[in-house]
Amino acid sequence: MIKLIVSDIDGTLLPYGQEALDEELFVLIRRLREIGVTFCPASGRQYHSLRALFRPVCDELAYICENGSIVYGAGAEDAAEVLGKTVIERSKAMELSHDIMGLGGHRLLISGANTSYILTGDPWFESFMHASKGNNVALISRPEDVPEDIIKLAVYCPQGTSECRHALGPKWSGELSVASAGPDWVDFNLADKASGLAALCRALGVPASETAAFGDNWNDAPMLKLAGRGYIMTGSDEALKAQFKLQCDNVIRVLERFLETGEI
Repeated sequence: MIKLIVSDIDGTLLPYGQEALDEELFVLIRRLREIGVTFCPASGRQYHSLRALFRPVCDELAYICENGSIVYGAGAEDAAEVLGKTVIERSKAMELSHDIMGLGGHRLLISGANTSYILTGDPWFESFMHASKGNNVALISRPEDVPEDIIKLAVYCPQGTSECRHALGPKWSGELSVASAGPDWVDFNLADKASGLAALCRALGVPASETAAFGDNWNDAPMLKLAGRGYIMTGSDEALKAQFKLQCDNVIRVLERFLETGEI
């Protein structure tokens, strides 16, 4: 019996370019909760941003945030328990930050537990992260000014991720998880969505075999492989789709079938 359902957001529940989730999803999440099934967004997004996206049911969900670097239980934003947190060594985070800053045309985002730190002097990026993504944002003059543990670094790549991955991947892929998170982001952290799912399973007492997961990108693959039922979206990269037997083009339809038949 599936007791935990985890889903990526961008490209999975939320088509690229769309900003609001289908209201039907919130109805299904409540129905899942009534039969004892927990729903959990799993995303590279910040906790605050995810809560805003799921506002009608935000206190009822668990959250795997920042690509697995921090996991929250259900509850109000200022009271929910942190179920798992993976911190990047400070010196390593600073070195990578300056490597990213050396890339022309790319933007650095440093993640604390629930705050995104960006460099001053870039009002467009500040507005993009705060207004468009819904993040808590703080401005810093230099990476060394981040006042808390760093759990993830990300690069916004407006021209696509290939240049960033080519420039930074060889040096950092042995030190950190390096994953494309959509068409214009590359994430660097020590965790991944699978480790986030594992932490949540331990906290809830749910075996991974009793979970279902949905995703569309390479950073979702470890989570899909860990879950008892891992679904890849039909619009995903062909090489990625080849790794998974289960595919879907609409998560909501799969959830409806599960509620009607008990099968997923």
